[in-house]
Parts: sequence; C-alpha cells; structure tokens
Amino acid sequence: MAENTITLQLPDGSELQVEKGTTFFDVAKSISPRLAKEALAGELDGKVMDLNAVIPRGGAVRILTFNDDKGKEVYWHSSSHLMAHAVLELFPEAKFGVGPAIEEGFYYDIDIDKVLTPEDLRKIEEKIAELAKEGSSFERKELSKNEALEFFKQKNDPYKVELISEMDEDQEAISCYTEGSFVDLCRGPHVPSTKLLKNFKLLSISGSYWRGDSDRKQLQRIYGISFPKKKMLDEFLFRLEEAKKRDHRKLGRELDLFSFHEISPGAPFWHPKGMMLVRLLEEALRKELDAAGYQEISTPILVKKELWEQSGHWEHYKENMFFVEADNDLYSLKPMNCPESTYIYRAHVRSYRDLPLRYSEIGRLHRNELSGALNGMFRVRQITMDDAHLFVRPDQILDEITGILKLVNKFYSYFEFSPSFVLSTKPDKAMGDPALWQQAEKALEDALVANGIGYKIEEGEGAFYGPKIDIIIKDAIGRKWQLATIQLDFQMPERFGLEYVDENNERCRPVMIHRAIFGSFERFIGILVEHFTGNFPVWLAPVQVAILPISENFSDYAYQVANRLKEEGIRAELDARNEKIGYKIRAWEMQKVPYMCIIGEKEVASETVSIRRHQEGDIGASSLSDYIARVKEEILSKKL
Repeated sequence: MAENTITLQLPDGSELQVEKGTTFFDVAKSISPRLAKEALAGELDGKVMDLNAVIPRGGAVRILTFNDDKGKEVYWHSSSHLMAHAVLELFPEAKFGVGPAIEEGFYYDIDIDKVLTPEDLRKIEEKIAELAKEGSSFERKELSKNEALEFFKQKNDPYKVELISEMDEDQEAISCYTEGSFVDLCRGPHVPSTKLLKNFKLLSISGSYWRGDSDRKQLQRIYGISFPKKKMLDEFLFRLEEAKKRDHRKLGRELDLFSFHEISPGAPFWHPKGMMLVRLLEEALRKELDAAGYQEISTPILVKKELWEQSGHWEHYKENMFFVEADNDLYSLKPMNCPESTYIYRAHVRSYRDLPLRYSEIGRLHRNELSGALNGMFRVRQITMDDAHLFVRPDQILDEITGILKLVNKFYSYFEFSPSFVLSTKPDKAMGDPALWQQAEKALEDALVANGIGYKIEEGEGAFYGPKIDIIIKDAIGRKWQLATIQLDFQMPERFGLEYVDENNERCRPVMIHRAIFGSFERFIGILVEHFTGNFPVWLAPVQVAILPISENFSDYAYQVANRLKEEGIRAELDARNEKIGYKIRAWEMQKVPYMCIIGEKEVASETVSIRRHQEGDIGASSLSDYIARVKEEILSKKL
C-alpha cells in the first residue's frame, strides 16, 4: 500500500497521506469544502501548478486562493487569456504579443489595425462576461518545438512564432493552453474554469513596443483587473478614484511645489516650496546618518566610459546611460554613484581597524528612460539619490545590515509607513562568481532571520552585481511602493581591486553594501504628496503657519507675530493682501497650510492669536508664547 501513497506536508505542519494520482483539487476537498470552492491553483515545494494537475511526488503542498499573492497572479493571468479570447471574438484579425499578470491586474499586448476606444473596451468587457459564463476549462497541452512552431504558423501568429523560435531545442516540452476556442502559448498555470473569473474592469489602453524595442512595431496594450467578488472590484475602483484626487502631478502644480517642461523631459523644476521639502528631508536624513557614523562624500557627475567598463555597467546598463564626447574621449553622466565611491576607498591603504567605512552621498544621477515611460516624479531621467556605500569586513556584514534595517524603520516611522521585506536573488544576466552570489544571498537571508523579519523571496530580481533586500511600504490608500534597498556586493570590490590589511598583515577583499532609504528624492516626494494628499504634517510643511490680519488696521501686530514665529524657526508667511478674511482663509485652505493665525481687534488688544487648523477650522485663541511652544513641539516630535 505504501508504494501507492505519497506524503504531503501541509502549511499547518501536519502531514497528509494520499494515493498516487491525487490532484491538488482532491487535497483542497479533503481539507475543507470552502477551500475547494475558493481554490485556484496548487503549489508543490514552491512551484505553482494547475489545480487539476496530479501531484507527482511528496513534498510541501499549498492550495492557492485569491488571498495569496501567487493565487492572485494565477487569477489575473487567466483573466488576461480570457480578455484576449474576447478580443479575438470581436476582432478576428487581432494578433497577440504577451499577456502577463502584473502587481494589480493584468495586460495583453495586441496587434490590431484599429485604434481601440473606450467604447471598444466596454464591448470587450461584455464579451468577457459572456465567455466566463460558458465555464470553459483551461486545458494544458505540451508540444515539441517543431509542433508548436507549425501550430502557430498555421494560426498566422508571428509574435508567438518568434518567441518559440528562440526557445532551446533541448528544453522541456512547450506548453499551450486551450480555453474554449482560444489557444495560446503559455507556461501556465491557470484557474480550472472561466466561471471563476468575474467582475472585470478594463482600465486603459496604451502603446507598447514589441519586446520593449522602439525599433519594433508598436502594439496596443489593454490593462484590466478582475476579482472573485464585486465588493473587491468596488473597493479597487474607489481607490483608483481616490488616487486621481491625490495625483502628485496635479497637486504639485496647485501647491506650487514643482513643474515639468519640455525643454528638459523627465527632470523636475523645483519651486521654492518643493525645494523646502527636499531640504527638510535632507536635514532629517543627515541627522540620522551623522548619528549612525556615516561620512558624507560627493563624486563627479561626468565620468569617462572606462569607469563603467570596469564596473560592468557598460555591459549591463549602457542603454540607460547618457553620453557626452569631449577631448576625443567618451564620457557618461553617471547613472549611479557606486563605482566612484571605490576611488575614495582606494585613496588610502585601509586596515581592518578602519572598517566599517560608511560613505553617504546625496548625488545627482541621470538615466535614459524611454520618453513614453516618464511619469511625473515616479519615473524621471534626472534623479537625486540618497545613496550610501559601506565597505565592511565579512564578519561585520550582519551588524551593518542590522544597523541599516533599524535606520530604515526609524525613518519610515516619521510617516507611519509599515515596511515589508523582499529578498531578491541572482538574475539571469548577472556578473561574477556564482559562489560569491550564494554567499551574498545567504548573508542577506541570515540578517533578515537574525532580526526576526519576515520576508518573501523574488527569484531572479536582484541587481546584476548582487542580491538585495527591497523594502516596500503601503500608502494611505493601500498602494504598495518599493522604496529602500539594501544590496550586498562582492563583485565591485573584485573589479576595482579593493583591499584592506587584516590583523595578520594579509591583504583581504572588503565587502560592499549599497543602500538607499528614499530610493530617490523625486519618487519619495511624489509618494509623500499622494500619501498626505498635500496635507503635510507640520514638521514637513513648506509653510507651517499663515498669518491673516482681518484688515490693514491690524497689520502692525500681524508683522510682529510673523517675525516672532520666524525668529523661533517656524516657517510663517504673512498674507497682508487687502482682501476679505473669508477669501484669504479659503485660499490658504487650498494651499493646505497646517495652521492659520487670524489677527483682529480682539487679538491685538489681548496680544493673542486665534488659531485655525487645516480641515478642522477654528480651534480657539492662545497666547503667542503658548502657540509657539505647541508648534515647536509638533515639529520636534515629527507629529503626524
């Protein structure tokens, strides 16, 4: 009997003996009817498989639902196939590129001789609903490379033919999925039936070059999302509308923070109030870095190409760089700071006693992003990076990464961001010794475990020179943003010949740690604008207090109040315009200034101020001294 059974380990730690030939769906039914109803796919030892697939051997098994990230990915991937099926029903001449699940939803790239309109999206949604009700199953079929090529050539599908042509002859069979009359090249897995796919909303249409190559044909990309419950879709659409109200590009103009102009695409023009945000974040960061033993450096923006050849960026990152020719040499605007920091390290002979060295650099970088990818502060060409590079002995790695994690947590607490952590491992196009990669990945994993931090693993998502810990936050409306990163690098010290002398007078190779807390000032400020909807806490507000005299008769006292606040380090502005007080209050409410001090006859007589709080209205009168103490306490404590 034992020869006909396999042992499965369930997520709760228990074991389950099942007969060979058991499917993931059989396991779901044996656990609970509810799980069987919600099940989308199965997972064996980390590999996601179709729900109706036979479990090939014993191992750790999970049943995936929409509550799991991997379950969502299967759901949205299946939804993209159903959308493509609907498009083909309506537009039989359509050809298809790729259609993956993304972080929220899915897309499919479509080659069609028609510019799709919002009305077309509505028709596609209706067709999707019809197809979903048919309850067609997703059937997997495996073909040889030649069989797959012949099939898609007969379908007149040039994009799939191109993908198949590049596949290895010796790889495992190529899989296709059939759903109703629609057949697509796909690794899978998929949900068992289209009946599980509900509550669709097609969100937008954009252009997308085939395989991201601007020299290739531009396809039309349809973005969509779907949910098993209508309530989930309603909540998503509400967040989408809320996000439109919070759009940092719109708020940046209205609050006079920054602007963008075609004379320099992808580079923000910082206005005085926006520059104040930059300065405040710099000051807060520098204070923490000074306390943590960092030394600030600055390296050139324009560098000869030889540096990037030595670092590996020329091979792995050249297409993202801007170039300048001068004196018969080719230079690049630097896309990152790390290679140049090695020159400062090499300026002296280093002893083991000198390490760790922690170099911070707030550096201006330039990256040649495609014009179509530029997106306000979220995707720019000119970047201000809050960078740091730490040079450490191998025995110092754990302590230094622990210190960075504490620094990140403290800084994010200023904004009530709760971070989550992802360990990103060796990508396909990586440089260096695989053994060093394994060593680096284990060191990062050990640091996360030692600090009691839960984490996910993203296979193949590391930088080309080293694995990394990506730190993700959620904003006020639940959107996820990847901000901080901690990268462990054994490659750069090798390439630049970095050394230190150990206690035995032997020359040793240091380890390099790259870290950023904001990610970039531009993106971080864009996120903050949307997170707070421009309603910045007092410590971060470009203007903290507006002084509003009711009429010119009270201007002298209003000037005294404004000057006193400024002397105390409070950013105050006096609005002495000859306008009605109601007009001025509305104007400053629109500017989202945290406090207004109203000055009239009563305030002049009693030497007080009447205080209004943004969005709260009148909160009473106060002596000027008490009010100053209150505001300064909010600033000092970084109260939200």
